[in-house]
Amino acid sequence: MAGAQLTVTDLRRATRHPVDHPVIAEHRDRGDVKLHICNVSANGFMVDDANSLERGERAIIRMPVIGRIEAYVIWTRDERAGFQFERIIRLDDFLAMIEELKPNSRTNRAR
Repeated sequence: MAGAQLTVTDLRRATRHPVDHPVIAEHRDRGDVKLHICNVSANGFMVDDANSLERGERAIIRMPVIGRIEAYVIWTRDERAGFQFERIIRLDDFLAMIEELKPNSRTNRAR
């Protein structure tokens, strides 16, 4: 079974940005799965409602700016799970995505 390189130690050093972002993930075996992303980094994201996901499972989500992206579960604990993106996100796209996801970003934009 091929998948992402699960380098948890290195990825844990990435800056995480708190967000409040519900998504509907496409899971190969479970179909559509509702997830709540509570933080995101350039390498992946964490959900706080893992719904019995297991390490190694993968899902496709849609994120602002970067669009559809596949991610792999690299750890689980209680109701939380950490996902690694399957591809590198360009820095400018990542920063634009964070701006979209920040709680007050809509009120901070120029009109």
